[in-house]
Amino acid sequence: MDLQYIGTLLPSLLSGTVMTLKIFVLTLAFSLPLGLPFALAAISRLRPLRFLSKTYIWVFRGTPLMLQLFFVYYGLPILAQKIGPAWAQLLRMDNVTAAVVTFTLNYAAYFAEIYRAGVQSIDAGQHEAAKTLGFTRWQTMRLIILPQTLARVVPPVSNEVITLVKDTALVTAIGVAELLKAAKDANNRDVNPTAFFAAAVIYLLLTFVLTLVSQWCEKRFSRHEQTQEG
Repeated sequence: MDLQYIGTLLPSLLSGTVMTLKIFVLTLAFSLPLGLPFALAAISRLRPLRFLSKTYIWVFRGTPLMLQLFFVYYGLPILAQKIGPAWAQLLRMDNVTAAVVTFTLNYAAYFAEIYRAGVQSIDAGQHEAAKTLGFTRWQTMRLIILPQTLARVVPPVSNEVITLVKDTALVTAIGVAELLKAAKDANNRDVNPTAFFAAAVIYLLLTFVLTLVSQWCEKRFSRHEQTQEG
């Protein structure tokens, strides 16, 4: 393998990696908290709220992420144009913004389902005990249920976070200059697949680091859950 050639590729690949990390971090920053209200709405006693939340989760988990990406970037402005120029201007996004919005909505749906399962996995007796102690429904959720849920959802959330790094490669389809696009452009320019191998190594390094972080989080929160149970 030509190390000198790889050296010439590094600036563009690292620039693409920075964009990949930008989309990754912004998606997590928005989708992790956004999933919680949808999860709570999905188990709400209010039927309309429950219906809306479950429909949102069903749509975004049941359709391809690439299709959602195309709809937000290409389809949404066209639909908005039919409503009026003001809406078209409002909903016309650059490709990076469209990528972050799409990924946020998609991953919030997955996180919502994980949170919902985590909340419902808590023993129902704890709700009754909290009610006996005079806790309101919200106090029970905030002080007793959610802290335990957090410990239980760390493993599936970690898996989704690692998947997100790889899913960011999809944004190359709308022209975002992330890691895969940098490798693709180099291959098309030089007719040399080395850029793809270099990009693969970078993806592997990113997922390796995230795997280590997720393992650390799982150990820490599992001790937290054991302490609460004790």
